[in-house]
Amino acid sequence: MRKKTGAGKTVQAVQLRSQELQPFGQLKRFVPLGDDETQVYAAMREAVPIIDAAIGKLVRLTGGFTAACQDTQAERELRRFLLRVNVGRGQYGIDSFLSAYLQSLLTYGRAIGEMVVSGNELAAVCWGDVTKVHVQQGASPLEFALGIYEAGRMKILPYQNLLLFSTLNPEPAHPYGVSLLRSMPFLADVLMKIYKTVGENWERAGNVRYSVVYKPEAGSADAACAAERSEQIAREWSAAMQSGKSGEVRDFVAVGDVQIKVIGADGQILDSEVAVRQILEQLVAKTGLPPFMLGLSWSATERMSKQQADLLTSELWAIRRSVQPVLERICALWLQLHGFGCSAEIVWDEISLQDTVEEAHAALYRAQAKKIEREDA
Repeated sequence: MRKKTGAGKTVQAVQLRSQELQPFGQLKRFVPLGDDETQVYAAMREAVPIIDAAIGKLVRLTGGFTAACQDTQAERELRRFLLRVNVGRGQYGIDSFLSAYLQSLLTYGRAIGEMVVSGNELAAVCWGDVTKVHVQQGASPLEFALGIYEAGRMKILPYQNLLLFSTLNPEPAHPYGVSLLRSMPFLADVLMKIYKTVGENWERAGNVRYSVVYKPEAGSADAACAAERSEQIAREWSAAMQSGKSGEVRDFVAVGDVQIKVIGADGQILDSEVAVRQILEQLVAKTGLPPFMLGLSWSATERMSKQQADLLTSELWAIRRSVQPVLERICALWLQLHGFGCSAEIVWDEISLQDTVEEAHAALYRAQAKKIEREDA
């Protein structure tokens, strides 16, 4: 199906996305980016330290970048701008913006930023809270606009061309990105239950409670005044325990059949090591990081194999590809505002995950092999 434009050109219609509208179609086009899942993901990072550490390490391992231009002067001034650009919240440098942007992208599956233009100068590049942003889908499936709620009304942001928006692993059912933490909430909930139970058990075992049982002999004089004798024993036991809190040693003396037991002393505390490890294995596998990078010692060897390094490198490059268009837009706008006609190429820092000593040995072996080949020739 083709549509004709006023200029006589034909535009191919989109076939894979529905354009059906209901009577309240204007409401249907609004998609909140801050749904209930985002609150769960933020709570998971706060509750499970290993998840927070994994996202932080992925952000740092993604590394930094530089910009390369054909014009030497443009490249030099652009790099100076990237080092000193104001990114808000008292921070400077594009690396600070990229770090916060990646934090949001990995946690929520989407990230938003803004380029602030003052006159003919790109004054700042700021990141925003993507959970407060809504998407208004246009009449065409290829069009959308970003907006926020103010005073109970949706306000479409006026300068859409200055907004930066990225998604992580978009899917047909989730075109606005999928969080790295998806599929983790159930496991994180089970892990929190285990930790909470362990804490309660150790509180019970560490803060000991006692059971004092007094059994008067049948037919004796004590049986007639059992209640009074029980109150006396309770007072003396309480006084002995209170003295122990202040460091004073006080003995407890009782006459008759008095039994003192620790409440719950014979209750077995469940072994949680296997269950916790199984859950952590699933969580770590989702991040793509080797366990030892998160402080988990599960094997005798604590070094990363070449295969593990290659897999992690591919994961990091996938993250880089998600944010590279945003960085290219920032560089392109700065070049246009300063009158440069060239374009900028994003040059990422090398990802070095192997042992430096092993890399040096490999370089030495390659050099020795080449030397032998030249001598044989």
